[in-house]
Amino acid sequence: MFEMFQLPFMVQAFEVAIITGLLLSYLGVHVVGRGIVFVDLALGQISSLGVAFAAFIGTGLTSIPLIFTLVGALLMSFINIRDKRLKQEAIIGILYAFASALTVLLISKTPHGDSDIQEVLFGNILSVSNETIKLIGIIFACIALMHIVFFRKFFALTKSFENGENHLVGLFNIWNFLFYISIGLAIVFAVRVNGVIPVFSFLIIPAVSAILLSKNYTVVVIIAMVISILASFLGLNFSFHYDFPAGSSIVAVLGGIFILSSLISIITRLVRRKPA
Repeated sequence: MFEMFQLPFMVQAFEVAIITGLLLSYLGVHVVGRGIVFVDLALGQISSLGVAFAAFIGTGLTSIPLIFTLVGALLMSFINIRDKRLKQEAIIGILYAFASALTVLLISKTPHGDSDIQEVLFGNILSVSNETIKLIGIIFACIALMHIVFFRKFFALTKSFENGENHLVGLFNIWNFLFYISIGLAIVFAVRVNGVIPVFSFLIIPAVSAILLSKNYTVVVIIAMVISILASFLGLNFSFHYDFPAGSSIVAVLGGIFILSSLISIITRLVRRKPA
């Protein structure tokens, strides 16, 4: 099971999967709690749109995706729906569809369109370099430090969304702004190595699975992080032993963990309802 660690590129892939998975699974607890699941897909796709645009014009492969994502995160932080007939997810979903269409249009004009689309969706985690791992490690550590220092502020805001009090946030809230900026930064760098779909999976599946297993916030965060580590290890192992794409393997394992968590949650509820 540990044979893959004999290969340097598998070790590097595992390192970056752990770094990105831990922070994304934590942020996912906030995303799911706020009911803005599409925000990850939208920001990930906006980042990919930046990559496609940079490739189209032939410059800014790092700066342009970052600018695109941060602008997208800034705009999303201002979304505050007053009409009860509309949900925030609907607006974010529209942005995702629009960014996806523009990305495909730009990639279709590149020499390797189909392979580029595949890499945008699932990344190429097996080719990540040590320099990229160090850069992502520093950025993710800074984001994590901010959330550790101000965790009460971020969780209080998420709690207000869960209680349907998001209308009290106002047009601009500094903690809401910092949350979107932090998730935007995390996504833009995670998408570069993982791809849109694995990043979405790391953000949503561990959090949802953990919520099914516990009602305590602290426990939910811990379970979500453990799930991301377990899925990274098992997914890369599956990829290594059976020669499957790494990104897809991790997503498949995460999906399996979600199914298992759902079954445990259902069985637990049935046992509790059973009369003595």
